[in-house]
Amino acid sequence: MTVRVGVVWLGLIALLLSATGCSGRESSAPSPAAPPTPEQVRAIAKSAYTYGFPMVDNYRVQYSYFVDKAGPEYKGAWNQIHNTARVYTPEDKAIQTPNSDTPYSALGADLRAEPLVLSVPAVEPGRYYSLQFVDGYTYNIAYVGSRATGNGAGNYLLAGPNWHGATPPGIERVIRSSTDLAMVLYRTQLFGPQDIENVKKIQAGYQVTPLSGFLKQPPPPPAPPIDFVAPLSTQDERTSPKFFEILNFAMKFAPAQPAEEVMRQRFATIGIGPDGTFRADSLTPENRKAVEAGMADAWAAFETFKKDKFDTGEVTSAQLFGTASDLKGNYLYRMAGAVLGIYGNTAAEAIYPSAANDSTGAPLTGANNYTLRFAPGQLPPVNAFWSVTMYEMPQSLLVANPINRYLINSEMLPTLIKDPDGGITLNLQNKSPGPAREANWLPAPAGPFVIAMRLYWPKPEALDGTWKAPKPVRV
Repeated sequence: MTVRVGVVWLGLIALLLSATGCSGRESSAPSPAAPPTPEQVRAIAKSAYTYGFPMVDNYRVQYSYFVDKAGPEYKGAWNQIHNTARVYTPEDKAIQTPNSDTPYSALGADLRAEPLVLSVPAVEPGRYYSLQFVDGYTYNIAYVGSRATGNGAGNYLLAGPNWHGATPPGIERVIRSSTDLAMVLYRTQLFGPQDIENVKKIQAGYQVTPLSGFLKQPPPPPAPPIDFVAPLSTQDERTSPKFFEILNFAMKFAPAQPAEEVMRQRFATIGIGPDGTFRADSLTPENRKAVEAGMADAWAAFETFKKDKFDTGEVTSAQLFGTASDLKGNYLYRMAGAVLGIYGNTAAEAIYPSAANDSTGAPLTGANNYTLRFAPGQLPPVNAFWSVTMYEMPQSLLVANPINRYLINSEMLPTLIKDPDGGITLNLQNKSPGPAREANWLPAPAGPFVIAMRLYWPKPEALDGTWKAPKPVRV
C-alpha cells in the first residue's frame, strides 16, 4: 500500500522493529560451532514467528480451498477459477473479517511448471470488479480491474519466480510472483439480490489458461506432485511449536528474498527454513519452553501494537497491506495484517477504517446500544462503493442474526431512514431497535464486536485523511 511516511515516522518504525527483532536487518547468525542458547532460541523463535505467521495462515487457507476435498471450505483444484455466486455469510469461516459485499472467485496458482494467462471479459461501466494477486508471503503483488486496468477485456500473465521469458503476444502485462504458489481473489460488485444473475455471467467470463495452451504450444513437463502437509487449526497456530514445521513447508515454495538472506540464516540455526530440520517433538525441554515463550512474545508484541497503535488509529490498515516495498521489511505490520484481516487490499484499492472502541474509548459490546452517524455530505468518499460490516470477536467472523444482515452499504442508501438534516444514523445493537428504525439496524452479537468500513477505490480525501470515519457512540 502506498503510504507517505515522514522522517520522524520512519524513525519510530525503526525503533518498533528493533524492539520486535523483526526488521529484516538481522544481526549475523550465531556460529555453527556454538548452538544457540535457550535465550537465543526464544529470540529467534519470536522473530521467525512474526515473519512466518502470514505464510502459515495463508497456507491454512490455501489448503482448505484447494487441497482438502473433504473440508467444508473446499473450492476446487489448483489452476482453476472457482466462482462463488453469492456473498459470504457466517458459515464462511476460513478467512478472518470476510467481505460480504462482493461475490468472490478464487484461483490457487501453482506456477512451478509454467505461467498462467488470466483473461477477463469486458465489464459494463459503473460496475466495480478487481483481481487481487497475492503471493505466498501475503504481499499484494498486482491488481487487474476497474481501478487498475479499467473495465475492458484483457489477458494478463502470472509467472512464478523461475520463469524468465519475454512478454508473449496478446498479453497486456506480465505479473511476477516471488513464490511458486500464489492466490488470485476476484471481487465482482453486486447491485442487490436481483443482480446475482448478471454477476454469474461476468464470473463465467473469467478464464485461466496455461501459457502453453494460450500460445497453442506443447506443454512443458508437469511439476512433481506436492505432498501437502495438514495445516494447524487457527488455535494451534498460536501456541504449538509445530507451527515451525508448517513454516518450513511453506518456505519450500518461497525463495529467500535478497534482503532476507541473513535473517533466514539466523532462523536456520534452530532448524527453520525450506530444508530445515525443526521437529517440535525432538526439542529438548529447555528449547521447547524457549520456542513456546518466543511465540508468546510475538503475540505480546502484536497485542501491544494493536492496543497502542492500531486501535488508537495511529496506524491504519493502509500501512498493513501492500507490496514488499510498501511494507519496508516491517514484519510486525505484515503479521498484524494477516491476523486482523488476511488478504486485505492495498490502500489505493480499498481502505478499512475500523472501530473496536466507542467514542469514549470503551470496547464495543452487544451488551450496549450504539449509533454511527454520517453527517450530511460526510458519507465515505469512494469511486466504487462503501460498506459497514459487523464482526463478532474474537473470531473476526460475520454475525448470524434474525434478518441475515451482515453489513450496510452504499447500495442500500435508498432504503435507509434519513435524519432530519439529511444525514444517516445507523443503529448498532444486538436487539432490533423496532420497526421505525429497523431499516438502519446493523445487528451485533451479544458480546464483543468490531465494525469495519470498506471504501473500495477510495477518493483522495479518504486516502490523505481529509475525510474522517465517525466513531460509534453509546446510546
